[in-house]
Amino acid sequence: MTGLAAPNFAVIAQDGVTALSRGDAVTARSAFDAVAAAGRATPQLWLLLAQANFQLDDRRQAHAALDALLALDRANLDGMVMRGELLDRDGDTRAATTWYEAALRTADGVAGLAPVTVAALDRAKAARDAAAAKFDTHLRSELKAADIDAATVHPRFAEALAITTGTAAPYPQAPTSFYYPRLAAIPFHDPADFAWAAAVAAQAPAMRAEVEAVIAAQAGLAPYVEAPENRPSKEHSLLGDARWSAYHLWKNGEPVAEHHAACPRTVAAVESAPIPRTPGRSPMALFSILAGGTHIPPHNGMLNTRLIVHIPLIVPPGCRIRVGNEVRDVEEGVPLIFDDSIEHEAWNDSDQPRAILLFEIWRPELTAGERAALTAMFGAVNSYA
Repeated sequence: MTGLAAPNFAVIAQDGVTALSRGDAVTARSAFDAVAAAGRATPQLWLLLAQANFQLDDRRQAHAALDALLALDRANLDGMVMRGELLDRDGDTRAATTWYEAALRTADGVAGLAPVTVAALDRAKAARDAAAAKFDTHLRSELKAADIDAATVHPRFAEALAITTGTAAPYPQAPTSFYYPRLAAIPFHDPADFAWAAAVAAQAPAMRAEVEAVIAAQAGLAPYVEAPENRPSKEHSLLGDARWSAYHLWKNGEPVAEHHAACPRTVAAVESAPIPRTPGRSPMALFSILAGGTHIPPHNGMLNTRLIVHIPLIVPPGCRIRVGNEVRDVEEGVPLIFDDSIEHEAWNDSDQPRAILLFEIWRPELTAGERAALTAMFGAVNSYA
């Protein structure tokens, strides 16, 4: 008596794929169930079985197939997106969003994804963004019912609301060289809080005349971003690029004598501010000249013990700066004081150069004792060989 031939599970699985491709999810599920029941299921087969059940809107069985898939392959992007889509069908938008975000996070930077996976990730992004908008509408409606206008409470409340709903991201301090703890991460500071700022800004016309002479002479300018000596060069789109130029008044803590002689009014204005003085490091002050049509990409400064001051001197239309989530237009003569340890970027969308006076000051909340200790510590760092 001749025995029956063993089932060819590869053929059965292929029959299921063929059925699924022609829209026959019932036949496809039957084939995939047979392979799974025989203990021959691979992660791909569990995904196919989940897809068949998804098409049939059999959510319980689709979830079960995804449980099996994700137990074997926790980072399966198609499975993660389908889990989110199933939860969306179940009406659990909050849970669905966590799966969309997990899939998008996992896929970030991954190259060579299959077109079907790319399409799934596109759906996940669209669904996540729609959920964020829905959540934002819900929160604002509830706040309105409580007689609360987010825009008038405080800028940080409005920002927190945007971060909570996913329409903005948090931007903490992230200095590239030295981090001093317990300092408030405030993107822009109010110049009115600095007693010296108005007097410095009042010198803008005289300082503009000095920077105009610098630009006309085209002498003493250097690329703002230069490769460090004896150090690996950091990637930067404007490395060695004269479109973003600097005319240093102090560099590495040392005055540039020729530039001081050429710009006495600017030097006097900077010296009236609370500038750090550390041998080999500060003061740091310069004219920053940004050519028209140039974008300074997002970056973080070296320290969070300082603030950066911009006194805009030559400002064509279309100049702006972003610090964290806040974007401000650059206006001639109007100081900008900001924490450059927070991610920031700048644009000159005109066809003319933009010129600002840029220098650093101590953060006002640092005590005299802290400033002295930091000066000594930075000096010790600079003297270390």
